[in-house]
Amino acid sequence: MLDRIVEFSALLRRHGLRVSLPENMDAAAALELLGVGDKATFKSALRAALVKRAGDTQTFDELFDLYFLGLGTESRRMDEELMRQLGMSPAEFQAMLEEIEKFLENLDGQISALAKALLTGDMGEVERLLREAAGAERSENPGLRVLMFAQGIGDRIGVEGVRIEIENLKALLGRGGAAPEMIEKMAQYAEERLRNLLKLVRELARREADTKDPTRPERERHDYLSQKSFVYYTEDDIRKMNEVVVRLARRFKNRLSLRRKRARRGRLDVSATFRKNLQYGGVPFRIKLEKRRKEKPDVVVLCDISDSVLNASRFMLQFVYSVQDLYSKVRSFVFVSDLDEVTRLFEENEIHQAVEMALRGDVIDVYSHSNFGRAFEIFYREHWTAITPKTTVLVIGDGRNNYNRANDWVLQEIRRKAKQLVWLNPESRMTWGYGDSEMPRYAPHCHVVEECRNIHQLYQLIDRIAA
Repeated sequence: MLDRIVEFSALLRRHGLRVSLPENMDAAAALELLGVGDKATFKSALRAALVKRAGDTQTFDELFDLYFLGLGTESRRMDEELMRQLGMSPAEFQAMLEEIEKFLENLDGQISALAKALLTGDMGEVERLLREAAGAERSENPGLRVLMFAQGIGDRIGVEGVRIEIENLKALLGRGGAAPEMIEKMAQYAEERLRNLLKLVRELARREADTKDPTRPERERHDYLSQKSFVYYTEDDIRKMNEVVVRLARRFKNRLSLRRKRARRGRLDVSATFRKNLQYGGVPFRIKLEKRRKEKPDVVVLCDISDSVLNASRFMLQFVYSVQDLYSKVRSFVFVSDLDEVTRLFEENEIHQAVEMALRGDVIDVYSHSNFGRAFEIFYREHWTAITPKTTVLVIGDGRNNYNRANDWVLQEIRRKAKQLVWLNPESRMTWGYGDSEMPRYAPHCHVVEECRNIHQLYQLIDRIAA
Protein backbone atom coordinates (compact mmCIF):
# COMPACT_ATOMS: atom_id res chain seq x y z
CA MET A 1 0.00 0.00 0.00
CA LEU A 2 2.96 2.35 0.61
CA ASP A 3 3.81 2.45 -3.09
CA ARG A 4 0.18 3.38 -3.85
CA ILE A 5 0.33 6.21 -1.30
CA VAL A 6 3.58 7.51 -2.82
CA GLU A 7 2.07 7.37 -6.31
CA PHE A 8 -1.09 9.14 -5.13
CA SER A 9 1.02 11.78 -3.35
CA ALA A 10 2.87 12.46 -6.61
CA LEU A 11 -0.51 12.96 -8.30
CA LEU A 12 -1.50 15.43 -5.57
CA ARG A 13 1.76 17.36 -6.00
CA ARG A 14 1.18 17.66 -9.75
CA HIS A 15 -2.10 19.38 -8.92
CA GLY A 16 -0.61 21.87 -6.47
CA LEU A 17 -0.84 20.14 -3.09
CA ARG A 18 2.22 20.26 -0.83
CA VAL A 19 2.85 16.62 0.11
CA SER A 20 6.27 15.40 1.32
CA LEU A 21 7.74 12.18 2.67
CA PRO A 22 6.68 12.80 6.31
CA GLU A 23 3.04 13.09 5.20
CA ASN A 24 3.40 9.79 3.30
CA MET A 25 4.74 8.09 6.44
CA ASP A 26 1.86 9.54 8.50
CA ALA A 27 -0.63 8.18 5.98
CA ALA A 28 1.00 4.72 6.03
CA ALA A 29 0.95 4.64 9.84
CA ALA A 30 -2.71 5.67 9.96
CA LEU A 31 -3.73 2.97 7.46
CA GLU A 32 -1.77 0.36 9.39
CA LEU A 33 -3.96 1.12 12.40
CA LEU A 34 -7.30 1.66 10.61
CA GLY A 35 -6.98 -0.68 7.64
CA VAL A 36 -8.44 -0.14 4.18
CA GLY A 37 -11.63 -2.18 4.47
CA ASP A 38 -13.95 0.79 4.91
CA LYS A 39 -13.85 3.30 2.06
CA ALA A 40 -15.00 6.30 4.13
CA THR A 41 -12.44 5.61 6.89
CA PHE A 42 -9.68 5.06 4.33
CA LYS A 43 -10.45 8.34 2.61
CA SER A 44 -10.68 10.28 5.88
CA ALA A 45 -7.34 8.90 7.08
CA LEU A 46 -5.56 9.88 3.87
CA ARG A 47 -7.17 13.34 3.88
CA ALA A 48 -6.07 13.97 7.49
CA ALA A 49 -2.49 12.88 6.75
CA LEU A 50 -1.94 14.45 3.33
CA VAL A 51 -4.03 17.64 3.23
CA LYS A 52 -2.68 20.63 5.17
CA ARG A 53 -4.83 23.44 3.78
CA ALA A 54 -8.61 23.60 3.81
CA GLY A 55 -8.59 24.97 0.26
CA ASP A 56 -7.02 21.72 -1.00
CA THR A 57 -9.80 19.48 0.30
CA GLN A 58 -11.92 19.61 -2.85
CA THR A 59 -8.92 18.82 -5.06
CA PHE A 60 -8.02 15.91 -2.80
CA ASP A 61 -11.57 14.52 -2.92
CA GLU A 62 -11.72 14.69 -6.72
CA LEU A 63 -8.30 13.10 -7.17
CA PHE A 64 -9.05 10.40 -4.57
CA ASP A 65 -12.19 9.38 -6.45
CA LEU A 66 -10.29 9.35 -9.74
CA TYR A 67 -7.30 7.41 -8.42
CA PHE A 68 -8.82 4.89 -6.02
CA LEU A 69 -12.41 4.63 -7.28
CA GLY A 70 -11.89 5.49 -10.93
CA LEU A 71 -9.87 3.76 -13.64
CA GLY A 72 -6.53 3.86 -11.86
CA THR A 73 -6.51 0.15 -11.00
CA GLU A 74 -7.49 -0.79 -14.53
CA SER A 75 -4.77 1.48 -15.95
CA ARG A 76 -2.09 -0.11 -13.76
CA ARG A 77 -3.21 -3.58 -14.80
CA MET A 78 -2.95 -2.53 -18.44
CA ASP A 79 0.56 -1.13 -17.88
CA GLU A 80 1.69 -4.41 -16.32
CA GLU A 81 0.27 -6.37 -19.25
CA LEU A 82 1.92 -3.97 -21.70
CA MET A 83 5.34 -4.40 -20.04
CA ARG A 84 4.92 -8.15 -20.28
CA GLN A 85 4.04 -7.97 -23.99
CA LEU A 86 7.01 -5.71 -24.74
CA GLY A 87 9.37 -7.81 -22.62
CA MET A 88 10.42 -4.80 -20.53
CA SER A 89 11.23 -4.32 -16.88
CA PRO A 90 9.53 -1.44 -15.02
CA ALA A 91 12.78 0.57 -15.29
CA GLU A 92 13.05 -0.04 -19.06
CA PHE A 93 9.39 0.79 -19.49
CA GLN A 94 9.79 4.07 -17.60
CA ALA A 95 12.88 4.95 -19.66
CA MET A 96 10.89 4.43 -22.85
CA LEU A 97 8.09 6.67 -21.57
CA GLU A 98 10.61 9.43 -20.83
CA GLU A 99 12.10 9.09 -24.32
CA ILE A 100 8.62 9.28 -25.87
CA GLU A 101 7.85 12.37 -23.79
CA LYS A 102 11.01 14.12 -25.02
CA PHE A 103 10.19 13.22 -28.60
CA LEU A 104 6.60 14.46 -28.33
CA GLU A 105 7.76 17.81 -26.91
CA ASN A 106 9.23 18.51 -30.36
CA LEU A 107 5.81 17.85 -31.92
CA ASP A 108 4.04 20.60 -30.03
CA GLY A 109 0.88 21.48 -31.98
CA GLN A 110 1.12 18.38 -34.17
CA ILE A 111 -0.41 15.98 -31.65
CA SER A 112 -3.56 16.18 -29.53
CA ALA A 113 -3.58 16.44 -25.75
CA LEU A 114 -5.28 13.04 -25.47
CA ALA A 115 -2.73 11.30 -27.70
CA LYS A 116 0.14 12.93 -25.81
CA ALA A 117 -1.25 11.92 -22.39
CA LEU A 118 -1.93 8.39 -23.64
CA LEU A 119 1.52 7.88 -25.13
CA THR A 120 3.39 9.37 -22.19
CA GLY A 121 1.47 7.19 -19.74
CA ASP A 122 -0.27 10.11 -18.01
CA MET A 123 -3.39 8.05 -17.33
CA GLY A 124 -4.68 10.56 -14.79
CA GLU A 125 -4.94 13.13 -17.59
CA VAL A 126 -6.50 10.50 -19.90
CA GLU A 127 -9.15 9.76 -17.31
CA ARG A 128 -9.83 13.46 -16.76
CA LEU A 129 -10.45 13.91 -20.50
CA LEU A 130 -12.62 10.82 -20.59
CA ARG A 131 -14.74 12.01 -17.67
CA GLU A 132 -15.21 15.43 -19.25
CA ALA A 133 -16.45 13.73 -22.41
CA ALA A 134 -18.70 11.42 -20.37
CA GLY A 135 -20.25 14.38 -18.55
CA ALA A 136 -20.97 16.20 -21.80
CA GLU A 137 -22.42 13.09 -23.41
CA ARG A 138 -24.64 12.34 -20.41
CA SER A 139 -26.00 15.88 -20.28
CA GLU A 140 -27.00 15.83 -23.95
CA ASN A 141 -28.09 12.19 -24.22
CA PRO A 142 -29.31 10.95 -20.82
CA GLY A 143 -30.45 7.36 -20.43
CA LEU A 144 -28.25 5.85 -23.17
CA ARG A 145 -27.32 2.19 -22.97
CA VAL A 146 -23.70 1.35 -22.19
CA LEU A 147 -22.58 0.60 -25.74
CA MET A 148 -24.11 3.79 -27.16
CA PHE A 149 -22.77 5.77 -24.20
CA ALA A 150 -19.25 4.43 -24.84
CA GLN A 151 -19.54 5.30 -28.52
CA GLY A 152 -20.62 8.83 -27.63
CA ILE A 153 -17.65 9.27 -25.28
CA GLY A 154 -15.30 7.97 -27.95
CA ASP A 155 -16.66 10.40 -30.53
CA ARG A 156 -16.30 13.35 -28.16
CA ILE A 157 -12.68 12.66 -27.24
CA GLY A 158 -11.77 11.98 -30.86
CA VAL A 159 -10.76 8.32 -30.75
CA GLU A 160 -10.57 8.17 -34.55
CA GLY A 161 -8.23 11.17 -34.56
CA VAL A 162 -5.99 9.49 -31.99
CA ARG A 163 -6.00 6.36 -34.14
CA ILE A 164 -4.72 8.37 -37.13
CA GLU A 165 -2.09 10.10 -34.97
CA ILE A 166 -0.82 6.73 -33.76
CA GLU A 167 -0.73 5.34 -37.30
CA ASN A 168 1.41 8.33 -38.31
CA LEU A 169 3.68 8.01 -35.27
CA LYS A 170 6.01 5.53 -36.93
CA ALA A 171 6.84 7.96 -39.73
CA LEU A 172 7.26 10.78 -37.23
CA LEU A 173 9.66 8.67 -35.17
CA GLY A 174 11.71 7.94 -38.27
CA ARG A 175 12.00 11.61 -39.10
CA GLY A 176 12.98 12.31 -35.49
CA GLY A 177 16.07 10.13 -35.79
CA ALA A 178 15.05 7.32 -33.41
CA ALA A 179 16.80 3.94 -33.76
CA PRO A 180 14.91 1.35 -35.93
CA GLU A 181 14.48 -1.14 -33.08
CA MET A 182 13.13 1.61 -30.83
CA ILE A 183 10.80 2.78 -33.61
CA GLU A 184 9.35 -0.73 -33.86
CA LYS A 185 8.95 -1.07 -30.12
CA MET A 186 7.36 2.38 -29.76
CA ALA A 187 4.97 1.64 -32.62
CA GLN A 188 3.87 -1.59 -30.91
CA TYR A 189 3.52 0.30 -27.65
CA ALA A 190 1.38 2.98 -29.31
CA GLU A 191 -0.95 0.41 -30.88
CA GLU A 192 -1.44 -1.30 -27.52
CA ARG A 193 -2.11 2.07 -25.88
CA LEU A 194 -4.89 2.69 -28.40
CA ARG A 195 -6.49 -0.67 -27.58
CA ASN A 196 -6.22 0.20 -23.90
CA LEU A 197 -7.92 3.55 -24.54
CA LEU A 198 -10.90 1.80 -26.11
CA LYS A 199 -11.08 -0.55 -23.12
CA LEU A 200 -11.00 2.39 -20.72
CA VAL A 201 -13.82 4.10 -22.63
CA ARG A 202 -16.00 1.01 -22.30
CA GLU A 203 -15.09 0.54 -18.64
CA LEU A 204 -15.86 4.19 -17.83
CA ALA A 205 -19.20 3.95 -19.64
CA ARG A 206 -20.10 0.84 -17.65
CA ARG A 207 -19.11 2.37 -14.31
CA GLU A 208 -20.92 5.63 -15.01
CA ALA A 209 -24.06 3.75 -15.98
CA ASP A 210 -23.88 1.56 -12.84
CA THR A 211 -23.39 4.64 -10.64
CA LYS A 212 -26.34 6.51 -12.11
CA ASP A 213 -28.59 3.44 -12.17
CA PRO A 214 -27.54 0.62 -9.80
CA THR A 215 -30.35 -1.60 -11.13
CA ARG A 216 -29.07 -1.38 -14.71
CA PRO A 217 -27.05 -4.66 -14.83
CA GLU A 218 -30.02 -6.71 -13.66
CA ARG A 219 -32.39 -4.74 -15.86
CA GLU A 220 -30.20 -5.27 -18.90
CA ARG A 221 -30.00 -8.97 -18.05
CA HIS A 222 -33.81 -9.08 -18.07
CA ASP A 223 -33.89 -7.08 -21.30
CA TYR A 224 -31.51 -9.57 -22.86
CA LEU A 225 -33.57 -12.55 -21.69
CA SER A 226 -36.79 -10.95 -22.90
CA GLN A 227 -35.37 -10.96 -26.45
CA LYS A 228 -33.69 -14.37 -26.17
CA SER A 229 -35.51 -17.27 -27.82
CA PHE A 230 -37.01 -19.83 -25.43
CA VAL A 231 -35.14 -22.47 -27.43
CA TYR A 232 -31.83 -21.20 -26.02
CA TYR A 233 -33.02 -20.76 -22.43
CA THR A 234 -31.06 -22.58 -19.78
CA GLU A 235 -32.63 -23.78 -16.55
CA ASP A 236 -30.82 -20.91 -14.82
CA ASP A 237 -32.42 -18.43 -17.25
CA ILE A 238 -35.85 -19.82 -16.49
CA ARG A 239 -35.30 -19.58 -12.73
CA LYS A 240 -34.17 -15.96 -13.11
CA MET A 241 -37.41 -15.09 -14.92
CA ASN A 242 -39.79 -16.32 -12.21
CA GLU A 243 -40.95 -12.81 -11.33
CA VAL A 244 -41.47 -11.97 -15.00
CA VAL A 245 -43.55 -15.12 -15.46
CA VAL A 246 -45.80 -14.15 -12.55
CA ARG A 247 -46.27 -10.63 -13.97
CA LEU A 248 -47.11 -12.09 -17.37
CA ALA A 249 -49.65 -14.46 -15.85
CA ARG A 250 -51.27 -11.64 -13.88
CA ARG A 251 -51.43 -9.50 -17.01
CA PHE A 252 -53.02 -12.38 -18.93
CA LYS A 253 -55.60 -12.91 -16.22
CA ASN A 254 -56.50 -9.22 -16.08
CA ARG A 255 -56.89 -8.99 -19.85
CA LEU A 256 -59.26 -11.93 -19.85
CA SER A 257 -61.28 -10.78 -16.86
CA LEU A 258 -62.20 -7.32 -18.19
CA ARG A 259 -65.35 -7.04 -20.27
CA ARG A 260 -67.59 -4.21 -21.29
CA LYS A 261 -71.18 -3.75 -20.27
CA ARG A 262 -73.82 -1.20 -21.20
CA ALA A 263 -74.46 1.12 -18.29
CA ARG A 264 -76.18 4.30 -17.18
CA ARG A 265 -72.80 5.57 -16.03
CA GLY A 266 -69.40 5.18 -17.55
CA ARG A 267 -67.45 6.35 -20.54
CA LEU A 268 -68.86 7.16 -23.96
CA ASP A 269 -69.25 4.18 -26.29
CA VAL A 270 -68.55 5.95 -29.58
CA SER A 271 -69.43 3.08 -31.92
CA ALA A 272 -72.72 2.24 -30.20
CA THR A 273 -73.67 5.94 -30.03
CA PHE A 274 -73.21 6.46 -33.78
CA ARG A 275 -75.07 3.26 -34.63
CA LYS A 276 -77.98 4.24 -32.41
CA ASN A 277 -78.19 7.71 -33.99
CA LEU A 278 -78.02 6.81 -37.67
CA GLN A 279 -81.78 7.56 -37.89
CA TYR A 280 -80.97 11.14 -36.84
CA GLY A 281 -78.32 11.65 -39.51
CA GLY A 282 -75.52 10.88 -37.09
CA VAL A 283 -76.45 13.64 -34.63
CA PRO A 284 -75.90 12.09 -31.19
CA PHE A 285 -79.32 12.60 -29.60
CA ARG A 286 -79.11 9.32 -27.72
CA ILE A 287 -75.85 8.72 -25.88
CA LYS A 288 -74.66 5.17 -25.19
CA LEU A 289 -72.31 4.61 -22.30
CA GLU A 290 -70.25 1.62 -21.25
CA LYS A 291 -68.21 0.53 -18.29
CA ARG A 292 -65.71 -2.22 -17.81
CA ARG A 293 -66.13 -4.75 -15.07
CA LYS A 294 -64.23 -7.81 -14.05
CA GLU A 295 -65.57 -11.31 -14.43
CA LYS A 296 -64.00 -14.62 -13.45
CA PRO A 297 -61.66 -15.79 -16.20
CA ASP A 298 -62.36 -19.29 -17.52
CA VAL A 299 -59.21 -20.68 -19.16
CA VAL A 300 -58.21 -24.04 -20.64
CA VAL A 301 -54.54 -24.51 -21.56
CA LEU A 302 -53.17 -27.26 -23.82
CA CYS A 303 -49.34 -27.31 -23.71
CA ASP A 304 -47.08 -29.36 -25.99
CA ILE A 305 -44.15 -30.83 -23.99
CA SER A 306 -42.40 -32.76 -26.76
CA ASP A 307 -38.61 -32.73 -27.11
CA SER A 308 -38.72 -30.36 -30.08
CA VAL A 309 -39.99 -27.53 -27.86
CA LEU A 310 -38.69 -28.69 -24.49
CA ASN A 311 -37.13 -25.40 -23.32
CA ALA A 312 -40.14 -23.40 -24.50
CA SER A 313 -42.41 -25.91 -22.76
CA ARG A 314 -40.47 -25.57 -19.52
CA PHE A 315 -40.96 -21.79 -19.56
CA MET A 316 -44.57 -21.99 -20.74
CA LEU A 317 -45.47 -24.51 -18.04
CA GLN A 318 -44.24 -21.99 -15.47
CA PHE A 319 -46.51 -19.45 -17.15
CA VAL A 320 -49.43 -21.92 -17.08
CA TYR A 321 -48.71 -22.75 -13.43
CA SER A 322 -48.74 -19.05 -12.52
CA VAL A 323 -51.99 -18.44 -14.39
CA GLN A 324 -53.59 -21.36 -12.58
CA ASP A 325 -52.18 -20.22 -9.24
CA LEU A 326 -53.69 -16.76 -9.66
CA TYR A 327 -57.21 -18.04 -10.24
CA SER A 328 -58.97 -21.33 -9.63
CA LYS A 329 -61.04 -21.42 -12.81
CA VAL A 330 -58.19 -22.67 -14.97
CA ARG A 331 -57.71 -26.21 -16.27
CA SER A 332 -54.30 -27.23 -17.59
CA PHE A 333 -53.40 -30.12 -19.92
CA VAL A 334 -50.11 -31.40 -21.35
CA PHE A 335 -49.61 -33.58 -24.40
CA VAL A 336 -47.13 -35.19 -26.78
CA SER A 337 -49.17 -37.97 -28.38
CA ASP A 338 -51.23 -38.74 -25.28
CA LEU A 339 -52.97 -35.94 -23.39
CA ASP A 340 -53.81 -35.64 -19.72
CA GLU A 341 -54.71 -33.01 -17.14
CA VAL A 342 -52.14 -31.47 -14.77
CA THR A 343 -54.47 -29.08 -12.93
CA ARG A 344 -54.29 -31.01 -9.67
CA LEU A 345 -50.56 -31.64 -10.06
CA PHE A 346 -50.03 -27.88 -10.26
CA GLU A 347 -52.32 -27.25 -7.29
CA GLU A 348 -50.54 -29.70 -5.00
CA ASN A 349 -46.86 -29.06 -5.78
CA GLU A 350 -44.38 -26.19 -5.81
CA ILE A 351 -43.82 -24.66 -9.24
CA HIS A 352 -40.43 -26.18 -10.14
CA GLN A 353 -41.34 -29.59 -8.77
CA ALA A 354 -44.66 -29.57 -10.65
CA VAL A 355 -43.01 -28.58 -13.94
CA GLU A 356 -40.34 -31.27 -13.58
CA MET A 357 -42.96 -33.92 -12.78
CA ALA A 358 -44.89 -33.00 -15.91
CA LEU A 359 -41.80 -33.00 -18.12
CA ARG A 360 -40.23 -36.23 -16.87
CA GLY A 361 -43.27 -38.35 -17.68
CA ASP A 362 -45.24 -38.59 -14.42
CA VAL A 363 -48.43 -37.63 -16.27
CA ILE A 364 -48.04 -38.86 -19.87
CA ASP A 365 -45.47 -40.69 -22.00
CA VAL A 366 -43.07 -37.89 -22.98
CA TYR A 367 -40.83 -40.12 -25.13
CA SER A 368 -43.36 -40.75 -27.90
CA HIS A 369 -43.47 -38.83 -31.19
CA SER A 370 -45.63 -35.71 -31.35
CA ASN A 371 -49.17 -36.30 -32.54
CA PHE A 372 -51.29 -33.15 -32.23
CA GLY A 373 -54.20 -34.78 -34.03
CA ARG A 374 -54.41 -37.65 -31.55
CA ALA A 375 -54.03 -35.31 -28.56
CA PHE A 376 -56.84 -33.06 -29.86
CA GLU A 377 -59.09 -36.09 -30.39
CA ILE A 378 -58.44 -37.30 -26.83
CA PHE A 379 -59.31 -33.85 -25.50
CA TYR A 380 -62.55 -33.76 -27.50
CA ARG A 381 -63.53 -37.26 -26.35
CA GLU A 382 -62.64 -37.00 -22.65
CA HIS A 383 -62.64 -33.33 -21.67
CA TRP A 384 -65.12 -31.60 -23.95
CA THR A 385 -67.22 -30.40 -20.99
CA ALA A 386 -64.30 -28.17 -19.94
CA ILE A 387 -65.26 -25.81 -22.78
CA THR A 388 -68.04 -23.26 -22.24
CA PRO A 389 -69.03 -20.07 -24.11
CA LYS A 390 -66.95 -18.14 -21.53
CA THR A 391 -63.78 -20.22 -21.99
CA THR A 392 -60.56 -18.92 -23.50
CA VAL A 393 -58.60 -21.87 -24.90
CA LEU A 394 -54.84 -21.43 -25.12
CA VAL A 395 -52.84 -23.90 -27.22
CA ILE A 396 -49.03 -23.81 -26.88
CA GLY A 397 -47.06 -25.86 -29.38
CA ASP A 398 -45.16 -25.99 -32.67
CA GLY A 399 -47.90 -27.80 -34.63
CA ARG A 400 -45.50 -30.48 -35.89
CA ASN A 401 -47.60 -33.60 -36.24
CA ASN A 402 -45.16 -36.18 -37.67
CA TYR A 403 -47.43 -36.61 -40.73
CA ASN A 404 -50.29 -38.02 -38.65
CA ARG A 405 -53.93 -37.03 -39.10
CA ALA A 406 -54.27 -33.36 -38.20
CA ASN A 407 -57.83 -33.62 -36.78
CA ASP A 408 -58.22 -29.87 -37.25
CA TRP A 409 -61.97 -30.39 -36.99
CA VAL A 410 -61.46 -30.44 -33.19
CA LEU A 411 -60.18 -26.86 -33.29
CA GLN A 412 -63.15 -25.93 -35.46
CA GLU A 413 -65.51 -27.32 -32.81
CA ILE A 414 -63.61 -25.56 -30.01
CA ARG A 415 -63.87 -22.26 -31.86
CA ARG A 416 -67.65 -22.67 -32.25
CA LYS A 417 -68.15 -23.35 -28.54
CA ALA A 418 -65.44 -21.28 -26.78
CA LYS A 419 -65.23 -17.57 -26.29
CA GLN A 420 -61.73 -17.42 -27.77
CA LEU A 421 -59.11 -19.80 -29.21
CA VAL A 422 -55.49 -18.61 -29.05
CA TRP A 423 -52.44 -20.49 -30.41
CA LEU A 424 -48.88 -19.60 -29.37
CA ASN A 425 -46.16 -21.17 -31.52
CA PRO A 426 -42.53 -21.10 -30.27
CA GLU A 427 -41.23 -21.68 -33.82
CA SER A 428 -40.43 -18.97 -36.35
CA ARG A 429 -43.39 -18.20 -38.61
CA MET A 430 -41.11 -18.79 -41.61
CA THR A 431 -41.02 -22.52 -40.79
CA TRP A 432 -44.78 -22.98 -40.57
CA GLY A 433 -46.10 -25.32 -43.25
CA TYR A 434 -42.71 -26.87 -43.99
CA GLY A 435 -42.03 -30.54 -43.28
CA ASP A 436 -44.55 -31.99 -40.85
CA SER A 437 -45.88 -28.60 -39.68
CA GLU A 438 -49.70 -28.46 -39.80
CA MET A 439 -49.96 -24.78 -38.88
CA PRO A 440 -51.57 -23.78 -42.21
CA ARG A 441 -54.43 -26.18 -41.35
CA TYR A 442 -54.72 -25.23 -37.68
CA ALA A 443 -54.34 -21.45 -37.97
CA PRO A 444 -57.66 -20.67 -39.78
CA HIS A 445 -59.65 -22.10 -36.85
CA CYS A 446 -58.00 -19.83 -34.24
CA HIS A 447 -59.06 -16.32 -33.26
CA VAL A 448 -55.40 -15.48 -32.62
CA VAL A 449 -52.37 -17.44 -33.82
CA GLU A 450 -48.93 -15.92 -33.33
CA GLU A 451 -45.25 -16.72 -33.25
CA CYS A 452 -44.18 -16.59 -29.59
CA ARG A 453 -40.48 -17.28 -29.30
CA ASN A 454 -39.54 -14.95 -26.43
CA ILE A 455 -40.96 -12.96 -23.53
CA HIS A 456 -41.15 -9.73 -25.52
CA GLN A 457 -43.44 -11.37 -28.08
CA LEU A 458 -45.52 -12.94 -25.29
CA TYR A 459 -46.06 -9.52 -23.70
CA GLN A 460 -47.19 -8.08 -27.03
CA LEU A 461 -49.54 -10.97 -27.62
CA ILE A 462 -51.17 -10.73 -24.20
CA ASP A 463 -51.87 -7.06 -24.84
CA ARG A 464 -53.61 -7.99 -28.10
CA ILE A 465 -56.00 -10.43 -26.47
CA ALA A 466 -59.32 -8.66 -26.03
CA ALA A 467 -61.99 -9.53 -23.53
